[in-house]
Amino acid sequence: MKMRYTLITSQAFSLSNFRGLLISALVAKGIEVLAIAPDYDESTRASVRAFGAVPIDCSFSRTGVNPIRDGLDTLRLALLLRHLRPDVTLGYFIKPVIFGTLAAWLAGVPRRVAMIEGLGYVFTSSGGREPVRRKLLRSLVSRLYRFALARAHKVIFLNSDDINEFVGAGLVQEPKVIKLGGIGVDLAEWPFMGPVTQPVTFLLAARLLREKGIVEYAEAARLVKARHPEVRFVLLGGLDPNPGGLGQPEVQAWVTEGLLEWPGHVAVKPWLAQTSVFVLPSYREGVPRSTQEAMAMGRAVITTNAPGCRETVDEGINGFLVPVRDVPALVNAMLRFVETPALIETMGLESRRLAEDRFDVNKINQRLIEILGVS
Repeated sequence: MKMRYTLITSQAFSLSNFRGLLISALVAKGIEVLAIAPDYDESTRASVRAFGAVPIDCSFSRTGVNPIRDGLDTLRLALLLRHLRPDVTLGYFIKPVIFGTLAAWLAGVPRRVAMIEGLGYVFTSSGGREPVRRKLLRSLVSRLYRFALARAHKVIFLNSDDINEFVGAGLVQEPKVIKLGGIGVDLAEWPFMGPVTQPVTFLLAARLLREKGIVEYAEAARLVKARHPEVRFVLLGGLDPNPGGLGQPEVQAWVTEGLLEWPGHVAVKPWLAQTSVFVLPSYREGVPRSTQEAMAMGRAVITTNAPGCRETVDEGINGFLVPVRDVPALVNAMLRFVETPALIETMGLESRRLAEDRFDVNKINQRLIEILGVS
């Protein structure tokens, strides 16, 4: 009888975008893979089937806390899992980690694995005086994590900072913890491509959240363009309902001022092809997939010396690390590439080398398969 593995997520698109090759690898080993998500459409359902998994609908809200709805969704998912009888569950993103793990426990799933890819809005400092609402939300989420992770067999993190924070706060028991080091990228799908040097072009690709450092990116663009007006600054990403989301008027004002190009939520690869340097001034990440993709294509990187971000840069080798929210430092790092463009190519080559060494998705998936318990 085939073993049955179930992936639980709150965003269906992530199954093919981030887990497609993992699904294929599991199926190749004779595993039946079920993929549970709340927001399937015709396209995402077909994509999941193409990788060999069976798409299954559930009820989950991606953001917000509603104890009644979240509790009912957990019970419904537990009943679904009891019917499906998987041998292993893997939940990723905050609600599937918490409520998916609890549902799997209630359903008696033999092996329950949780993957925490980043700590997100709740655990990311805003840099100023924190609103009472955020403090209360962090306290609630911490309690939920502690309760749920006590019922997981293994808990996967991407970086050491997140591990230290969770273990130090007593949210997870250290023997359960595994550091994966990044979800990886398909190096064949993201091939090396020589960077553009004229004009020097910076690119930031992220959801339009303040904690991604987008405001600092726009302010740095203003200062750099005052000295070098030919330099391009590209911002990719769509508006997000998250509490830290930027509004369209604010982003459009930067475009109108001539600071940024903002094509919106579009395919990243064609834009990376016309880029010199990838920039991510984020306040905190797991290990950002966007940076891994840019490195695979041979792009030098400017990012912050923050959890998750620092995992992608060897200082002075494939890019530069700057302090969080430090616009002058960000400007200085950008000017080094503008005024010494030879760094764009040499550091880009190092990025590709590091991507091959650290972020090959096939190597990472093999490790993940071992964690899940496939023989």
